[in-house]
Amino acid sequence: MRRRTFTATASIGAAAAAAAVAAGPLPAWAAGDDKSRQNDTYSWKNVVVNCGGFVPGIIFNETEPNLIFARTDVGGAYRWQEETRTWKSLTDWVPLAKWGYQYVVSMASDPVETNRVYAAVGAYTISWDGNNGAILYSDDKGETWGIAELPFKQGGNMPGRGMGERLAVNPADNAEIYLGAPSGNGLWRSKDYGRTWAEVENFPNPGNFVVNPDNEYLSDNQGIIWIDFDQIGGKIYVGVADPDDPLYVSADGGATWQPVPGAAAALGDADGNRTIPKQSAVDNANGYLYVITSHDPGPYNGGPASGRGGKLMRLSTQTGEWTDVTPPYNPGRPIPGFGGLTVDLQNPGTLMASTCNNWGPDEILFRSTDSGATWSISWDLVSENVRTDRFVMDSTGSPWLSWLGTDNGASYAVKHGWMIEALAIDPHNSDRIMWGTGATVWGTENLTQWDSQGELIGENEAGERVALPIEKFTVGVRAEGIEMTAVRDLAALGGTLVSAKGDVNGFVHTDLGRAEPMFRKDWSGFSLDYAATNRNIVVGTGDVGSETAGHVTYSTDRGQTWQDTTRLAGTPNGSGGIVTITADAGAIVWSPNATITPVYSTDLGKTWNPVQGLPARARVRSDRVDGSVVYAYSGGKFYRSTDAGKTFTDTGATGLPAEGVDDFRVAPGKKGHVWLCGRSDKAAVAKGLWRSKDGGTTWERIASIDLAIGVGFGKAAKRNGYPAIYITATVGGQEGFFRSTDGGSSWYRINDDAHQWGFAGSVITGDPEIYGRVYISARGIVYGDIA
Repeated sequence: MRRRTFTATASIGAAAAAAAVAAGPLPAWAAGDDKSRQNDTYSWKNVVVNCGGFVPGIIFNETEPNLIFARTDVGGAYRWQEETRTWKSLTDWVPLAKWGYQYVVSMASDPVETNRVYAAVGAYTISWDGNNGAILYSDDKGETWGIAELPFKQGGNMPGRGMGERLAVNPADNAEIYLGAPSGNGLWRSKDYGRTWAEVENFPNPGNFVVNPDNEYLSDNQGIIWIDFDQIGGKIYVGVADPDDPLYVSADGGATWQPVPGAAAALGDADGNRTIPKQSAVDNANGYLYVITSHDPGPYNGGPASGRGGKLMRLSTQTGEWTDVTPPYNPGRPIPGFGGLTVDLQNPGTLMASTCNNWGPDEILFRSTDSGATWSISWDLVSENVRTDRFVMDSTGSPWLSWLGTDNGASYAVKHGWMIEALAIDPHNSDRIMWGTGATVWGTENLTQWDSQGELIGENEAGERVALPIEKFTVGVRAEGIEMTAVRDLAALGGTLVSAKGDVNGFVHTDLGRAEPMFRKDWSGFSLDYAATNRNIVVGTGDVGSETAGHVTYSTDRGQTWQDTTRLAGTPNGSGGIVTITADAGAIVWSPNATITPVYSTDLGKTWNPVQGLPARARVRSDRVDGSVVYAYSGGKFYRSTDAGKTFTDTGATGLPAEGVDDFRVAPGKKGHVWLCGRSDKAAVAKGLWRSKDGGTTWERIASIDLAIGVGFGKAAKRNGYPAIYITATVGGQEGFFRSTDGGSSWYRINDDAHQWGFAGSVITGDPEIYGRVYISARGIVYGDIA
């Protein structure tokens, strides 16, 4: 096998981040900005949602109490802060050029030198990410990081991201770290604390399991899944995505490797379905290695529609004996597959596991205190629609976790979760457990109360199933500080911020430091706008469900209540598109998708009519002064309507980019002032920032701006001044977020290298009432104020 090595190439700190995109002195092109404001220092916070995305890994350090890390699929890495019971982001320094570093595949916390922590990063193993992955290494618990680039990609947002952990520190020699690679790249190892890496060339099996070879996203070989250490016998175990050869062991410190006898038969499906070993956990006191399996790497699917979706097997590391300890019961249906697995290091023989996507009515947590011989469950069915639970789910602080639903029989609005693959008992405190879901982190500090509760279900004298009385404990949200929602649009109304977000719908914040309920149900937010002369009136669209597709939603009270317009006939599910409302709220113009001609309404959506002169999927925006004017862009052409969106004509503008235009926006209080961003990856396509002062007839490209992703406006710096302009751009060769107070003549970078957030800022806007405040789509919504 060809030997491959790679060496650390950079060192980046969350505070200094010197090797990323250096800020340097104020460039010349900024000199025209108001000189009294050139040295503004920004402070940055998140608009609080509390997570809102998938947390596939929670890692407790086995030596130092309260040292806990969490990894997210798209929102970076975090460290727990016990004093505030919040998480601190460790990867806000990630620059745009390396955006995939905020997608964390795996983490490992050193049990010997606890200041050391490692993260395997990279977004996609397929064409969606052009960069290779890397190992981030830190000697100060994640405050600063070094980077060891890898010669292959990693997939923090790929199928299987909840398996693992793919990174592991050898407790017998903590300078040695192992990495399980995807895509057939094998097993890798560092012997110098993560600085340099080489393939373990004698490891015999790089894996072969592919979910679906005909779908690019599902077509990658899952590779090497996890590494675990038997500290009694000094053995190293490696889980491989190969149903016929799923487990290997080394008894000589990784010098040689052999298949574990009987592993394929023990871990395989009796029906002949392909399964893989998703996770492992070692009980070094009793000499057991536990392995959970599934037909699917997750996190979306657990197993086949019928029959068991996986097993939980126990291997005696001393004798080689396999024992099936799969929990025998799941209320109402077969176990679809397992997601998470954890052992209690304080109480040998105690372990827990979770189902993976036991969609209805809820996930199940299984608990055993006798090494898997018997199991108890987190809830049980008394009858089809009645269940009894061991604990109460308290979503206080994250009210949106009800998804605007209500309890319906055995299906509760606030659930254990779904996609549960991060499941971890605190190795220092048997009462504490945390688990990650597709939306949040749950936890409790009263876990052992479970063991004194006894059975959940009994029988009465008539032989009927009845709920037995138990004293329930409380499970609460443990996600404060993690922010990772996908922001698609923002409407800053002044004192109120409305957001449209993928997956978690959208929110109306009147207090940026408080999580709010969603403002829409079954609505993955896409586009927002408000009437410039009456910001109480807001319109929005989303990728809504099939039963509710084809409408715009609107509010006349700054988002406190919402109503749906009449459904637009023929509009399929997923038709969010772009919506705008005229400055005087007289008309709504909506461009739903790539096949439907844009439409307009003059009665708040009671009736819709096709516009004249626009192609499907044209981007539409209203003038912020003249209620009769609406603008549109499509394929390098710019259009204008002077009859509130009924008819559009090509302005005849030339020189605009034919593609790569993610957005254009219209300046408030300035009739006819339009700003357009271009960021095509193609060298032949023009890119940068363009402005028009005559409603899109003529355009000027801002010479200093090399590329522009997003543009927005906020309160002017001076009375009667031009609105503050905020852009996500490359200016004078430097990436960042910039502000102009003089109409775009000069620009000042407002962020620093510690605050870059990877691919951020596709949505950016200022606040209409607070000068200097800017809102940015990043890991959730980040907002900055002048310190």
